[in-house]
Amino acid sequence: MNRSSFIESFELDGKRLDYVSLERIAERVPALRRAPLSIRLVFENIGRQIHDGLADESALRSAARWFESRGAEPLEISFRPNRLLLQEASGIPMLGDMASMRDAAVELGLELSAVNPEIPIDFVVDHTLAVDNAGCPSAAADNLRNDLARNAERYRFLRWAESAFSKIRLFPPGSGICHQINLEFLSSVVDVRHQADGSALLVADSVVGMDSHTPMVNSLGVLGWGIGGLEGCAVALGEPISLLLPKVYAIELTGARRPEVTATDIVLTITERLRRYALQGQFVEYIGEGLSGLALADRATIANMTPENGATLGLFPIDEATLAYLRDTNRSKAALACIEEYWKRQGLWASKSQSRDYYTEVITVDLSEIEPSVAGPSRPHQRIALHRAAQTFLPEPPEQAPSKAADDAGASALQDGDIVIAAITSCTNTANPSLIIGAALLARKARELGIAPPRRVKTSLSLGSRAVENYLRAAGLIEDLEALGFHNTGFGCMTCMGNSGSLSAEILEALPDVKAVAVLSGNRNFEGRIFPQIKHNLLCSPPLVVAYAIAGNVRKDLSREPIAHTAAGRAVHLHDLWPAKQTVEEFVARFVRPAEFARAYQGGAAAVEYWKAIDYPPGEQWAWDPASTFIRRPPFLDGLNAAMPALRDGQPARILAIFGDMLTTDHISPIGAISENTPADRYLQSLNIRRSDYVNYAARRLNHDVMVRGTFANVQIVNEMLGGEKGGLSIVYPEGSRMSIFDAAETYKARGVPLVIFAGREYGAGSSRDWAAKGTLLLGVKAVIAESFERIHRSNLVCMGVLPLQLAEGVTKNSLGLKGDETVELEGLDALDAPRGMIGCTIRYRDGSAKRLRLQARLDTLSELAYQQAGGILKYALKRKLVAAQGAG
Repeated sequence: MNRSSFIESFELDGKRLDYVSLERIAERVPALRRAPLSIRLVFENIGRQIHDGLADESALRSAARWFESRGAEPLEISFRPNRLLLQEASGIPMLGDMASMRDAAVELGLELSAVNPEIPIDFVVDHTLAVDNAGCPSAAADNLRNDLARNAERYRFLRWAESAFSKIRLFPPGSGICHQINLEFLSSVVDVRHQADGSALLVADSVVGMDSHTPMVNSLGVLGWGIGGLEGCAVALGEPISLLLPKVYAIELTGARRPEVTATDIVLTITERLRRYALQGQFVEYIGEGLSGLALADRATIANMTPENGATLGLFPIDEATLAYLRDTNRSKAALACIEEYWKRQGLWASKSQSRDYYTEVITVDLSEIEPSVAGPSRPHQRIALHRAAQTFLPEPPEQAPSKAADDAGASALQDGDIVIAAITSCTNTANPSLIIGAALLARKARELGIAPPRRVKTSLSLGSRAVENYLRAAGLIEDLEALGFHNTGFGCMTCMGNSGSLSAEILEALPDVKAVAVLSGNRNFEGRIFPQIKHNLLCSPPLVVAYAIAGNVRKDLSREPIAHTAAGRAVHLHDLWPAKQTVEEFVARFVRPAEFARAYQGGAAAVEYWKAIDYPPGEQWAWDPASTFIRRPPFLDGLNAAMPALRDGQPARILAIFGDMLTTDHISPIGAISENTPADRYLQSLNIRRSDYVNYAARRLNHDVMVRGTFANVQIVNEMLGGEKGGLSIVYPEGSRMSIFDAAETYKARGVPLVIFAGREYGAGSSRDWAAKGTLLLGVKAVIAESFERIHRSNLVCMGVLPLQLAEGVTKNSLGLKGDETVELEGLDALDAPRGMIGCTIRYRDGSAKRLRLQARLDTLSELAYQQAGGILKYALKRKLVAAQGAG
């Protein structure tokens, strides 16, 4: 096939622009003309690979057969994203892996340049900034200063990596949240590539990010999703992403929302609905007449929470609303003209006549039926209508009802349901102009009435973008938020991902005996995520965060009861404070302007003085310091040429833990505070490190000795081997000794006993946290046996060489009657030679009985099978580099 046979051209402003034509590809795969938008974008990527000589026409022949059979047989494809998006929680460990790969490359006789990014990387430092100070004008500056001090060693490493590796553009701490920067600044929607012959090739923008909320960019029509850090490392080094062509579900939006309904209410409703479907690994697209009533920022709020409904991506079509947003965020006229022309020529522009032939199912959501909502206490899909929240969020009545006197008394009078954290936080909501301006206008009205949150409530405003602060200041609204204690605490994830800072000593003392609550405009509310000792977390829109902060207790029915009383005794209700929809829209139209975004991104990657002043060592290899407790050489490439220490057929393994449904990566690998009397705490104490200098698990992700001790160490985790007891505990058999999971793993390791874990449905939900898999491997766990897996964590397990095994339909961990004292033997491991192969399993019970069952190895593609056989994706990628170098020689 002629590699240029897919190319068509058009002229714009006197310039010839080439592109890989989907119509030309459809001549080989006719069904593509009726395929969902996301699938057509995947095939644009495949056509481009064929054009570049990285794939051949067999990929299209296989695709044609797949369409003919309506996906009866899985179709494995390779996808090559245009760029990679990183944040430091996953990005620093990835760069540590790449630095260790350079060390290994030298040992193998490779050039250091062999270990270098092959695609552009945008690295945004947004996960370490914490709400140490809040409720004061200096909060943002204080928190940034603390961040730079506590992470000095990590940032020195980052400055080195920025210099030593190519194609990395870095946004230092305080720049904003990666997803919002991606939406406002990084995403081109259509890339222009300059080819060797001097011509320009247009390609559809695509991105994968090492954060599960990367699908926020789907609101722009950009194909993008979250991957784990291990897969991200391979992608950076030029490896394609291997995936099975997914099913596509359409969410048809109908009707028009009521004036009081926010984008947050819509996304909580959609999340609740979609969690009823098995969307792991599948695509979602939004269609229908209801799209016309959603601004791009509302679409971004919905797309951002795609991982909360389990899907890989949640794509919106490009239309006039898309262009309006791009115009408002300071994209050029030339770029807008190119985007519109390209998308229309490719047949990708939003259309009412979009074919539904290849949607697996069309799910209708009537926007007119959606009502104001919150979600909690511990999962985003636990939606509660606002008028029912007071009765259902904490159903058990308190011993005595909270009173005004108790509200004023502070922490010593803390009651069940009292709010101690109220945070306007995360990219999901804070960068939606209607939501953040709505919150500010509500605060303005409260300020006028002289009402404010009780003193015990830690209030904070953490913005996802400097542009947001720019237009809030231009509108004169920032002062209204500050008057209620919502001072800007910094530009980063902050409370949303657990960096909520500390609470007063009085509140900390009261927490064990009180069901205190955190209220936030974030996207996740898992137990212990927001604050280790707070298990009740309420997700809601930014205006409702302000309203709940004033109310002070979630048992107040904000739909009917007064939120507060003025000094004169007047009752103030929510409807007295809620801003009119027209007023919000007027503020958005007047103050959300291109100039505010231009100022936010002046100079591109924010080359600020405090970042440039950080000293770092020269050279292309990092000089590892054995005494460092932050930056340690990762052990994952040790013994590169040794055979993989795999579990042998029939070898008895012990059970390290049994977990319930939807165990999250926050439970497996906490990112927040390192709690007292945990293995990580005892380890750091042994090194004479003060607890005040621990920072958190996120900061020590490049120290495997800390992180392996933190694996399964969440204070809220429940290992069913110990009944309902919380904390990272296990029991060592046959003697029955009770100890921490880490100590149990070390005991078994000393005996040479391999380990397995059993779990329920949706194992590994939540963040794309590579250490949830790395720590599992280092504990000596060879296989995780679960009823089902969330996509990214399953991939991370595969990439580390830990085998994900799925129980057959109808078989559950409960039906197996497991207590934890059994032994487990796996058979047929050596015979795994195809994706999703079956292996045997024998469970031997303590009474001498046994059960035999068949498990499916969730190695879903040939590439994943290869990663397992190589001992993990890092070893696989480096060995590929070695083979390529030998071939070139």
